[in-house]
Formats: sequence, structure tokens, C-alpha cells
Amino acid sequence: MKTISSFNFNMYTEIVFGKDAELGLAELIRKHGGTKVMLIYGSGSIKRSGLHDRIVSMLNDNGLPFVEFGGVKANPIRSFVDKGIQRANEEGVDFFLGVGGGSAIDTAKTIALAVANDGEYWPYFNGTEPPKMAPVGVINTIAAAGSETSRSMVVVDDIDTGLKKGLLWDPCRPVFAILNPELTFSVPSHQTAAGGADIFSHTFMRFFNNDACYLGDEYCFATLRTTRKYTPIAVFEPDNYEARAELMMAAAFSHNDLTGIGKNIGHGGGEHALEHQLSGHYDTAHGAGLAVMMPALLRYVLRHGTAEQIDRIANFAVRVFGSDTEMGHSPLVALDGIERFEVWLNSIGLPTTLTGLGVPEGDVDAAIERCIQDTGGMIGGYIDIDKNGIAEIFKYFCAC
Repeated sequence: MKTISSFNFNMYTEIVFGKDAELGLAELIRKHGGTKVMLIYGSGSIKRSGLHDRIVSMLNDNGLPFVEFGGVKANPIRSFVDKGIQRANEEGVDFFLGVGGGSAIDTAKTIALAVANDGEYWPYFNGTEPPKMAPVGVINTIAAAGSETSRSMVVVDDIDTGLKKGLLWDPCRPVFAILNPELTFSVPSHQTAAGGADIFSHTFMRFFNNDACYLGDEYCFATLRTTRKYTPIAVFEPDNYEARAELMMAAAFSHNDLTGIGKNIGHGGGEHALEHQLSGHYDTAHGAGLAVMMPALLRYVLRHGTAEQIDRIANFAVRVFGSDTEMGHSPLVALDGIERFEVWLNSIGLPTTLTGLGVPEGDVDAAIERCIQDTGGMIGGYIDIDKNGIAEIFKYFCAC
């Protein structure tokens, strides 16, 4: 009999979706208690697009004082977070506005966490539960990480270990997320594709789960098919509002735990633990690294998994990628689905091998060792992967 996990679900995040959604920014900040704002963003794309000027005008026109903290890297780093904490404390900031993608949002979340806890935050990335969280709002400009509604954040430890560390905690969810699909029109094709893989991964990790829930699985199938359909359209037709809107919604709902209802998220996935050793070290797009690791993980399960796990891959193959149920045994259907998955990823310009991602062949052993160090030599989830399994995935299933 299948297992349906008990769960608590609290959305936390108020989603404001549609054209010109950002025009209500000042009202939302005040609604959620903000009196002085830290505006946190990346390398300057919001300035080139004009969004920065509109935000500044709205804050000024509504009498909301603010300070700016730009320059977030594609993979947020601990030393930059520390600078933001110092600045926020000096300025007396009480509300944090992340504008951009997952990196800007995760940086805003981490600074907010630290300011609420007297500057402390790193122990919480190593297993200690935080006591408090300051409010974070979001204007999202890329459909990808889902951090705009998720309870997670990641930071690269560029001070000590070099590892990419994550934190899961419900109050880390932003209090509001402004989602205007038009703000994603200028996202380059490669980032759009990597974003699609990132969206896909957050539902992938909830579908490939040792708990099962029919309703949760149906949410997964719908989200996976939506992402599969609309990512290529957005890549090749960047101003297609329908495609950008569908992906923006898929990103938000793929990682707010809706697709994981009835499942323990700790019983699924494994691809993120494997991928963090790539984007955290080589500064590659997280979604591009996931494009390598998702099919590699499925190939590992196909070789080492139970009949029930292989059946689940076959179900994924049929329901998401249209594999033919008349092919015969589940392993054949499953393999066909994995191959179709890889073809789809390649069709939108994403790699499915480490060399395609840009990882030098001579670095693979070092990546394996970092993964073993970070995970203690065991990745739990849909299938348990020990250090030999980690090496097998890196060297055999995605090294070509």
C-alpha cells in the first residue's frame, strides 16, 4: 500500500500576478510592516531594463526610505551576504526587497534572517533552526528558481569550505511575490532554458518520491508538462506573453510545496545534492547543472532501483514525454522516457554531460570528493546513493 505523508501547508506568500503588477509595490511593503527598505539586486539588468528607475520612483513617491545593495552574483556568496548584513544594520532596515532571480531573492532572505537574529545566520545552514525572520518581498524577473514562494535558500560558502549550502524553513518564504511576465521578456535564451530546467527539477524532486499521493502526482504531471511545452516557446519567442506567464506560474507553484502534498520532500530527489557541487564551484547556471544531473539520476535508478521505482520512471515517461506504453516492459519504457527527456533538454540548448556543461574532465574526481564531503558520503531520498554511487553517477552516467 502506498504511503501518504501527513503534512502542514501554509502558503505564506501573497502572489500578485499580471501586467504592471509591480505598481502596487509601496502598498504591499507597508501592508507587511516595512518602514525602511533594502533594495537588493544583481549585476544591473534591472537598471538596463528601466525597472530600477520605476522602483526608485515608486518608493520615493510614497515616502518610503530605502538603501540599495546591488551586485549579487549568479550564485550568492557568503562574503557578499556579510556586507549586506552590516549595511542593513547600519541603516536600520526593517524590510528586504529582492529584485531579480533566485540569487537576489536568496541573498535578501539570508540578510533578512541575519538581521532578525543579531547578525547570526550561518549555523542555520548547518542544521540549527532559526528563531526569527524579517520580512522579505520579491519582484521576480526570471522564471526559474521558485525562491519567490519557496521555504528554501542557498548560499555558497566562499569563506571556509567552498560548498554550496541550503536552508529549508517555512518562515523564509517571502511575504509577497510580484510576478509580471513582461519583466522576463529580456531574459537571454540560455538563462530561459536553464530556468525551465530549474522549474522542472523542483517538481521532478517531488514526483520521484518514495511516498505517493494521487492528487500530488497529478499536480506534478501538469506542472512538468507545462514546463516541457512552454520552455521552448519562451526560448525561441522571448516576447511570447503566454509562454512567459505559464512558466512564471509554474516556477512559483513548483517550489511552494503544492506539488509535494502527501509526500515527505526528504524522501525524494537527490539531483540537487549532486548538482550543488557544480554550480557552487564552477559558477554555472544551477538549471544547466540540473539538466545534467536529472537524467543521470534516473539512469542510476534504472540500474539500481526497485521494480516499483522503475515503474515510476516509466509512468513519468508516458505522462510527461509521451512514451508508448506498447513498448513492453517498464525498463524499456523508462529508458525511452529518459532519452526523450535528454533530447528535450538538448533541444533548448542545455547540456546533459559534464563536459557539455564545461567541467574539465580532470576535475571530475574533485567534484566527487566535494559531493562526498558535503553529504557525508550518503545522499538519501528516492534512492539512497552512497559514495560509490556518487562516483558512478559522475563518472559513468553524465561524464561523456
